[in-house]
Amino acid sequence: MIYDKIIVRYGDLVMKGRNRNQFEKRMLQQIKLALQSFPTLTYVKTFGRMTISLNGESFEPIAERLKDVFGIISFSPVIGVENKLEDIQAAALQLMQGLEQTPATFKVSAKRAWKPFPHTSQEMNHLVGSHVLRAIAELKVDVRNPVVDLRVDIQEEATYIYNTVIKGAGGFPFGSNGKAMLLLSGGIDSPVAGWMAMRKGLELEAVHFHSYPFTSDKAKEKVIDLARRLSYYAGAPLKLHLVPFTEIQTRLVQAKQDNLMITLMRRAMLRITEELANRNGAGGIVTGESLGQVASQTLSSMNVIGRATVLPMLKPLLMMDKQEIIDEAERIGTFATSILPYEDCCTLFLPKSPSTNPNLNVVERAESYISELEQLLREAVERTEVMELTPDVQASEETAGEDRWF
Repeated sequence: MIYDKIIVRYGDLVMKGRNRNQFEKRMLQQIKLALQSFPTLTYVKTFGRMTISLNGESFEPIAERLKDVFGIISFSPVIGVENKLEDIQAAALQLMQGLEQTPATFKVSAKRAWKPFPHTSQEMNHLVGSHVLRAIAELKVDVRNPVVDLRVDIQEEATYIYNTVIKGAGGFPFGSNGKAMLLLSGGIDSPVAGWMAMRKGLELEAVHFHSYPFTSDKAKEKVIDLARRLSYYAGAPLKLHLVPFTEIQTRLVQAKQDNLMITLMRRAMLRITEELANRNGAGGIVTGESLGQVASQTLSSMNVIGRATVLPMLKPLLMMDKQEIIDEAERIGTFATSILPYEDCCTLFLPKSPSTNPNLNVVERAESYISELEQLLREAVERTEVMELTPDVQASEETAGEDRWF
């Protein structure tokens, strides 16, 4: 093994000012949680980044997990040495000689963040580069387009030598910007919206509406799998609220307002979700809406539907094209599950000509004619089942990784 440490760099955290220390502590917690299956790792938090000592662990599986931790802008496997020229030169040569294939060209990019170090960055470029060139005769220097960019990062605590920068997920650490409820259907869009919301530091609880027996257990299992996938990115258990919607949906159909069916149904969902949010300390509702994609997602429809709640409506996909959303779903690993052919309640009782420009007064009047609607909404909230999902249901610990019902 060439590398003995990993340098982790933070993204938007650098802009957090006085709250920066709080966000960095949260970042440390999330990284430790993500890497809990590697117990020998040790962590040191420094200004704006973190150093992880591998202590004999393999870098590759750790890197796969770090790529998905929100708040990390990039990370690098490094060799850490004392701030001595001879040690730095030796480590640089060790790295170059340890590459799978000797490159044709390289350059040295030194950065002297610790100013008491006796050599400037430019001097280190020459001192390290010439040492490597003397030992590897076939190497040539190319400062414009090298095959290997050999980086020397001189910090107060140590100097780090590396040649790779791996892109992270970016954003903020999970849960650092509050909690919201995610309307999780079973389609392509809502899991992507959930991922994007978590990336911005939101802790999520998912809400799914089912209409048994019109929707099958397979449809519910599909949503559970999607929620479990999101819990992987959260690095923590994720609660899934399963709301019975059959009675409400049936009563809305009986109201004979076919063109407003989707509008009425979505407003009912929001009112239930708002009550669940109030009970669980959530301050917003995340949806997978994309402007103009379907009838309920025109600007007029979203305006009327959104009036059903006073909570902020967060819509990460609003300006994205469908193909962009599909690409994201494939990248985060939810697409294959989302396209399984099991219907959710939103695809039931669809009218032939849903309204794309509903009138708020007409919608509210239609709701007022359903005298028992408020009671049905309260009953749906009370009958909601809650699951706590983790990504690994095969965990060896007695409770870790098991789906729990509340």
